[in-house]
Amino acid sequence: MNLNRLSTSILLALPFFVVSTVFSQEVNFGPRITALGNIAPALHDVWSLQSNQAGIAQLERPIAALAYQNNYFNTDISTQSAVFAYPIKNNVFGISFQNYGFSEYNDQKVGFAYAKRFGKGLSVALNVNAHQVKINQYGNAFAYSVEAGFQFRVNDRLTLGSHVANPNKSGYRKEVSAAVPTVLEIGAAYYLSDKVLFNSGLIKDLDLQTDARLGMEYYIVEWFTLRGGMSANPFRQSLGFGCRYQRLQVDVAATSHPVLGYSPQMSLGYEF
Repeated sequence: MNLNRLSTSILLALPFFVVSTVFSQEVNFGPRITALGNIAPALHDVWSLQSNQAGIAQLERPIAALAYQNNYFNTDISTQSAVFAYPIKNNVFGISFQNYGFSEYNDQKVGFAYAKRFGKGLSVALNVNAHQVKINQYGNAFAYSVEAGFQFRVNDRLTLGSHVANPNKSGYRKEVSAAVPTVLEIGAAYYLSDKVLFNSGLIKDLDLQTDARLGMEYYIVEWFTLRGGMSANPFRQSLGFGCRYQRLQVDVAATSHPVLGYSPQMSLGYEF
């Protein structure tokens, strides 16, 4: 093989190896959850469709939301996400979509969720995902995974939750060096007052060390909320805010990474 051809092959392969080993399968939980420490086993939100789907069981109206994230600020890597939840009595159906990557690499996921509320205390959910990786010059690969979660409302202030993603360790074919992670989360959300929410949890990716995460949300006025959070491993900080006007919700957040930099994001949601 001549030198020019070898150089071309290496350049074509670089996006594949860099993204699949460093960035692959990074799920966008939405700006609110991101700002609250990027952990959501016990939160109620339409963006729970991207974290613990049991969190949509408390929704009372159909909600749709779109989000855009610029991953690591000065890179071409971005994430586009969309979620939609539709409640029918004690049942809620949801669909989620995410596209992550750049021109040479795309990681897409579509999820279909069903959540059910039992009384005022217990909520459970099941989610099925279809994954696709597209790599220029290498083609496509497909995979499927499942998720399950529950939440238990102890009282008006405290909610506990747990969620597992891909417990059967489903993945792509061996020729593709991208993974569908197996992740376990547990957490709690506690209202310190009518205006202050404390969110916390532990998350364990089987390929990574356990991470502790926490966040706080402060309702300054009925229509404006400030949020902040952090994670321990690696140490990351997050900030954000939310604005609500009638049925329209706008959320903004930014999270830091000690090596890769900042990732700003924004979402627009509407309650029907």
